[in-house]
Amino acid sequence: MTNYLLSWLIFLPFGAALVIGLIPDKQKFLIKSVALAATICQLIMGGLLFVGFNGGVKPESWATAFQFVEHLDWISLQLGDFGKLQVAYFVGVDGISMPLIVLSALLLVIGVISSWTVQHKVKGYFILYLILSGSLIGCFAALDFFLFYVFFEFMLLPMFFLIGIWGGPRRSYASIKFFLYTLLGSLFILIVMIGLYLSVGTVDQFGVQTNTFSLVDMMSGHYLSDTVLAPGSEYTMWGQSLRYLAFVFLLIGFAIKLPAVPFHTWLPDAHVEAPTAISVLLAGVLLKVGGYGLFRICYAIFPDIAITMAEPIAILGTVSIIYGGMVAMAQNDVKKLIAYSSVSHMGFVLLGLAAITAEGVAGSLFQMVSHGFISGALFLIVGVVYDRTHDRQIENLSGLASKMPRYTFFVVLFFFASLGLPGLSGFVGEVLVLMGAIGAESINGLFPRWIGMVAVLGIIISAGYYLWTLQRMFFGKYWTREADWDARMVDITAREWVMLLPLAILVVLFGVFPSIMLDPIDNSVRFFVESILEQGQMYLSK
Repeated sequence: MTNYLLSWLIFLPFGAALVIGLIPDKQKFLIKSVALAATICQLIMGGLLFVGFNGGVKPESWATAFQFVEHLDWISLQLGDFGKLQVAYFVGVDGISMPLIVLSALLLVIGVISSWTVQHKVKGYFILYLILSGSLIGCFAALDFFLFYVFFEFMLLPMFFLIGIWGGPRRSYASIKFFLYTLLGSLFILIVMIGLYLSVGTVDQFGVQTNTFSLVDMMSGHYLSDTVLAPGSEYTMWGQSLRYLAFVFLLIGFAIKLPAVPFHTWLPDAHVEAPTAISVLLAGVLLKVGGYGLFRICYAIFPDIAITMAEPIAILGTVSIIYGGMVAMAQNDVKKLIAYSSVSHMGFVLLGLAAITAEGVAGSLFQMVSHGFISGALFLIVGVVYDRTHDRQIENLSGLASKMPRYTFFVVLFFFASLGLPGLSGFVGEVLVLMGAIGAESINGLFPRWIGMVAVLGIIISAGYYLWTLQRMFFGKYWTREADWDARMVDITAREWVMLLPLAILVVLFGVFPSIMLDPIDNSVRFFVESILEQGQMYLSK
């Protein structure tokens, strides 16, 4: 199985979805069991991926940077004078994609457990869920841009229906808004993908030109001469080089998915209306596809533009940190508060990446993984109260600590992890990002250190809205707005323990021993940073 580990990870849930399609609708327990078994197998394989990944050797080039590689010719067309079209099933992992695949595998299992209470159209729900899970893993593993785009688009439809059918009262509005925003971002990415395909490839000894969608060739700079996106190209539009515009298009496309201000407005609506399990995947995994796209495609293929755009991107990240935190503080709906906190915390991903320093990039990647654990847990704890009261308003509950002490323990733990308390995983990512951002001026001169210093305010703001929420909902005199809620306010159940305890352990473990993740990714991160700076300066000199 290890020879085709990534293919098993990607296609096992698709096979499980096909099996569920053959099960009668009334066999709800069997349907859920198949989905759970498939995601548990994915988690086991994710563990094998983590254990088998060799992070001890620094790559010498993009061609040698990936492990567990599988390559198979998929589409091959002779286009006459236009050369040859080549699309491959090309997958592999490095230190950037590996932790995100493992994170996804874990949250997919927890999402199935959280979905165990679904009773409406169970068969359709879990088929869509499994299609979504395979597409997510495929995005993180794809090394062919065409293949990446297929998986990227494949995520869109399952999420649209999961929100639109099983969501809250405004589910239609939220799902359509999510669909339109993401589709717009996808169109920007599609335009650049076509431009890169026309610009990257090889010419054999007979003069036959073969264009390629290979991300490895694109990152390695295998550009054909005098093409639209080649470094030093004189092709322009609206007074800007096409290469610069391609970077901006990719930045917008992936910033919508991240999301960054001002492309974030779809996220709170989607979170508020989505079922709990889908909110967990949305915050814990789908947002990371945007961050991963910035790493793998935006920065690695356009390092020269990444260097010249470092300061505006860092400012965009800082604005997201401050704005997201301020809006979160104004919320009375706990789920919307956590949604806006995600906007704030994903701003650290942009800031760390913009610094192009080893600390900043490592912190950015660590922040994505840590935020996946923490945000997934935060939406689960909101679901605990919502399952009992069908209400999420902060002002409608008070003094829950005296009624639900074990639940309060988890809430305090994950709130403190999210606000960056030392000893918990949220602290590590944010500190590394701030170290990289504040040091960027002296290390590579990309942007002034005041940007990183301003971003520190985000930690203070997050402490404000989390502590205020704790004070209002959990401490003080016990009270519920509706008298009949009191009988339902029982402490967490065995199923809820199973969902929350693994995430709590990981948040503490990664906070105390961050080297568990930082050591395997260190060489990949250092190669990434050195490649961006060296290749970017070389392109700029053309």
